[in-house]
Amino acid sequence: MNNQLKEFAFKRFGILDLSVSESLPADRETLMTFIRILFLKAGTQITIDFKDYSLQQDALFFVNPGQWIQLEEGLQTGTVLYYNRDFYCVEIHDQEVSCDGILFRNVYEIPVVYLTQEQSASIQDILNEITAELQNEESNMEEMLRILLKQIIIKSTRIWKQEHELVNEESHQEVDFIRKFSQLVESNYTRLHAVADYAELLQMTPKNLNKRITKYSDVSPNDLIKNRILLEAKRLLAHTDLSVKEIGYKLGYDDPAYFVRFFTQQTEFSPQHFRKQYQQSEPFA
Repeated sequence: MNNQLKEFAFKRFGILDLSVSESLPADRETLMTFIRILFLKAGTQITIDFKDYSLQQDALFFVNPGQWIQLEEGLQTGTVLYYNRDFYCVEIHDQEVSCDGILFRNVYEIPVVYLTQEQSASIQDILNEITAELQNEESNMEEMLRILLKQIIIKSTRIWKQEHELVNEESHQEVDFIRKFSQLVESNYTRLHAVADYAELLQMTPKNLNKRITKYSDVSPNDLIKNRILLEAKRLLAHTDLSVKEIGYKLGYDDPAYFVRFFTQQTEFSPQHFRKQYQQSEPFA
């Protein structure tokens, strides 16, 4: 299996084998525009949006457009499914299969599902079916591929809920609230930097917001806001030619010195030093 991509009008769906270097696309930034599901074998080392993972067991990662991936050279074993929103829309299709968008709307963390040997074998069987379907050129291929994709998402959602011990209605509601808050941050982090701003949007006090978030998350609301600003700052420093001053303005800092101070306090590197260090490595999108 090499890199296979099918187009159905505006809908695009592809699969590639990470162990075959010839299958990796030359235009990695184009691949970054797709939604991606990564099936990775134990022993793989991967960095997603500057967070490192060294896998002790097989796993699935659910990666949104715009998130950067870097794989350790020589330690790439696995498969990438990639598709656009025209092929599979989280808001529509996840609702159809009662998956609630957990794996792709989970802004406050990168969704990863760790697999037992039995679960891994099941996922690999589906990936093999997808490969065969792409090669056979049968009628109704598009719908069959979507059905197989849904199987992976349904199985992964069930495992994710078990891993996170979402066993009752209260825990589901609280995790949904965290996701709602994280989505508010995603929509507003370039202009709203204070917990009080988000508490006002949610019609509650900052104290109650902090209490609800920390009940099921190890990260406070303030840290979630800072982390999202910091992530975007790192992306812009690593992958654009914007000046530090321009990046600060883009993230809502009218005073460039304040942005530099914020970034340095959070990372122990100046923005300029971070850019220089990171650009020495080449990410796989």
